[in-house]
Amino acid sequence: MLIGDVARRSGVSARMLRHYESLGLVRPTGRTDSGYREYSSENIRRIFHIESLRSLGLSLRDIGRALDDPDFAPAELVDDLIRQTRDRIAAETELLTRLRRIDAAKPAAWEDVLQIVALLQALGSMSAGARQRAALSAVAEVPVPVEALVEAVLSESEPNVAGALRWALAQSGQEGLALLAEGLGSLTAEVRKRAVQSIAEIPDGEATALLQNALTNPDIVVRGYAALALGARGTADAVPTLIDMIVEERNDADAADALSTLASDPALADHIATGLADRLAHDAVGPPARRRLTQALADISGTLASRALADLAHDEDRVVALTATYALQLRDAH
Repeated sequence: MLIGDVARRSGVSARMLRHYESLGLVRPTGRTDSGYREYSSENIRRIFHIESLRSLGLSLRDIGRALDDPDFAPAELVDDLIRQTRDRIAAETELLTRLRRIDAAKPAAWEDVLQIVALLQALGSMSAGARQRAALSAVAEVPVPVEALVEAVLSESEPNVAGALRWALAQSGQEGLALLAEGLGSLTAEVRKRAVQSIAEIPDGEATALLQNALTNPDIVVRGYAALALGARGTADAVPTLIDMIVEERNDADAADALSTLASDPALADHIATGLADRLAHDAVGPPARRRLTQALADISGTLASRALADLAHDEDRVVALTATYALQLRDAH
């Protein structure tokens, strides 16, 4: 079979067949009287073998070894191909993500594209200062896609940079909330924490709804940050979690402050006082927790809080009794 016929049947160009011959991969069985290459059925079979191995990503050098070396073991080479393919997919995925983010920013000119690329690179910089400047520039100069900001804030460990990123994200409104909500379900505790902290800085009704849902999150850290944020927003749903935080001594001072802020609403003051008094009466609550609860109760206004303090002024725990007595004296003075 002549080279033209082989090319048509195999789909391999005559030029490539000549290249294979120059490398010693396929040697024609002979030549015609006119000098044309002739290929046997065995040659054709070998060409198909070469093309099959090329489809796996093997180099022509490795293909020659695979076909001609009887001791050649494919396992190690296949493992290398798998690794190389994964690396290539990761690189292509990263490029695709970057292109989508540039497209989402809707650049009007190539200058905009270059600025966006520079900011995206800065967000991934090893320098904390560069990342912080990029976060601030994302609002003041060039709009960076929200997806990039969310990814950056969920991976940022440096407090100052994280604060700048949360601020930048908050300026975008509710656009990043869906991605942050996914972060609340992350398998990584730090990511969950960063997600709830970011949601807490977005002053939006949808953000408040996410924080309310976070009160039932299995992660106590997430529940705590959500409760503190909701307390600042005047949301009564946070009260049970805030009281739990005082009992468990988790950011208890902040939790007590949040309860005091909520109690500025007379409609909530009695509700909070009742919750604190109920926990104080619970047998499972130890002395240190009862003292923290009494101190928190002292900061709650209203008749119910005063009555509860009057009862506690006679408590068997001397510290609790003294704290309640002092709180009542301050109330009488006012």
